[in-house]
Amino acid sequence: MKIKESFGSKLFNWFNVLLMSLITFVTLYPILHVIFASFSDGNKLLAHIGILLWPIDFNFDAYVYVFKDAMILRGYMNTIIIVATTLVINIILTSFAAYFLSRKQAYGRNVVTFFMMLTMYFSGGIVPLYFTILDLGLYNSWWAVILTSGISTYNTIILRTAFVSVPDALVESAQIDGAGHMTILFKVVLPLSKATLAVIILYYLVGHWNEWFAASIFLRDKLKRPLQLMLREILIESSAGEEAGVQADQAQAVSETVKYAIIVVASFPVMCIYPFLQKYFAKGAMIGAVKG
Repeated sequence: MKIKESFGSKLFNWFNVLLMSLITFVTLYPILHVIFASFSDGNKLLAHIGILLWPIDFNFDAYVYVFKDAMILRGYMNTIIIVATTLVINIILTSFAAYFLSRKQAYGRNVVTFFMMLTMYFSGGIVPLYFTILDLGLYNSWWAVILTSGISTYNTIILRTAFVSVPDALVESAQIDGAGHMTILFKVVLPLSKATLAVIILYYLVGHWNEWFAASIFLRDKLKRPLQLMLREILIESSAGEEAGVQADQAQAVSETVKYAIIVVASFPVMCIYPFLQKYFAKGAMIGAVKG
């Protein structure tokens, strides 16, 4: 028997639909604005006032300007190499550190946790790090960027919280069967923490993909620079005022659309990867936030 819905219930449902639609629009509009602006004519975009709901005089000029630089593909390759290598190191170091911190019987666990947490609030600064890289002979090497991003205390704490949630009975059972710590970590603890591990991978991936500051300090050779640093240089060049006979107002128009095109180019790979990890994101983040 179908129950007749009251007027108040209908009104509440419509209000919810309207509110959620508004929130969705507010969330998606900045992304759509960037995409539409990147395909627009620079002069008309500067003259446009109000909400941008579609490209103005649709064209690919901004993307042609970005990709005409032969270094873009080189930057993509450099970034992929740096991110892939750093990600492997991140997962190994973070997993080992989180496993140690999650073992209640580990000697000195609280002391190590204290000093790791201390690094989240205090650091030696850029100058000591720079001289350390020089003394190690890593300057102008990808390893200078990779090793300085080897592990995150924040991500370690999240993964450690997930490891703590693994039942002690499973670990003890594995130990009775003769399993060592490496076996327990890779065959018991990590498989049961896949959701949180996916979140950690996403955190590391996005952070390394957007990283440019360390490369600007440690990499002198332009052929070794990552995509983000190259895109930053293109944006600076497009904003330089007059260039090769182009008037300042025209240069400003080009700079406006190039700015949005660079955002799309830099964000597109991560946006393609995120949907595959999104199903783990809510679950993994919740585990890391609630338990401890």
